[in-house]
Amino acid sequence: MKKRGLKENIKILLLISPWLTSFIVFKLYPIIYSLYLSFTRYNPIRNKPPRFIGLRNYEKILHDAVFMTALKNTILFVIITVPITTMLSLFIANILVSNLNIRKKQFFQSSYFMPVVTSMVVIASIFSFLYSPNGYLTALIKFFGADIKFGRGVLADPKYALYAIMLMDVWASFGYYTILFLAGLQSIDEQIYEAAAIDGAKGFTLFRKITFPLISPMLLFVLVINTIRSFQIFIEVYVMTQGGPLRSTTTVVYYLYETGFHKMKMGYASAMAYILFLIILFFTIIQKLIVKDKR
Repeated sequence: MKKRGLKENIKILLLISPWLTSFIVFKLYPIIYSLYLSFTRYNPIRNKPPRFIGLRNYEKILHDAVFMTALKNTILFVIITVPITTMLSLFIANILVSNLNIRKKQFFQSSYFMPVVTSMVVIASIFSFLYSPNGYLTALIKFFGADIKFGRGVLADPKYALYAIMLMDVWASFGYYTILFLAGLQSIDEQIYEAAAIDGAKGFTLFRKITFPLISPMLLFVLVINTIRSFQIFIEVYVMTQGGPLRSTTTVVYYLYETGFHKMKMGYASAMAYILFLIILFFTIIQKLIVKDKR
């Protein structure tokens, strides 16, 4: 293979320089700087340089009751919404790929994907209205026997507020993962199914032996991005509850935002961000090992 000359390398570098510059300025530098800030005490309003304090921010987080509540809420959000969203989207993708003609399939694909391209602020505002004391969803939840307190709707009740946000999040996001699974299912060669059918495979056995192993890379991708997105849940909480009532819907990212931009404790907020990064990394590795083991 012919080696590229210096001129060609310079041309390539010039072509990618706009992206490279934006990546360094808006991505890499903030990541490195926030890591540095996590070891400091820094309030940007006071016009003083960050003061290095070592691991004190991380030690303080371990004893922060509000952070632990936020972490518990976030993990609960993840372990409930991620499996439901993944299974629901995979189920619907299977139906779309096998039982509908092209026109119906295109209609349902567009319908399911519509919430994904809609602003989450708009969706959260609509659901806030639906969850109001006279809203349809509040009436439906009461119909099934829920005793909603405070008389201000589901979002004012610490017992149900987080689950109400979960319900909205599943509805708003499963369409995106449905399209991803649909792409994975459509990439499977029909001849593989025909050969398996000749051997007597059908129903769930066909899915377990053929479909699941072949879409496992897509499944891993969906699980990872769904988990990352769920750990970073913020807009829904910000618009619908502002972390209340009684901290029942405070998530790590919302508490991070509150700490960094309301209390102006940038060092402490940066430490929270890196703890969240490590938690997401841990869950991602576990998911990769589980999916790889199932293949």
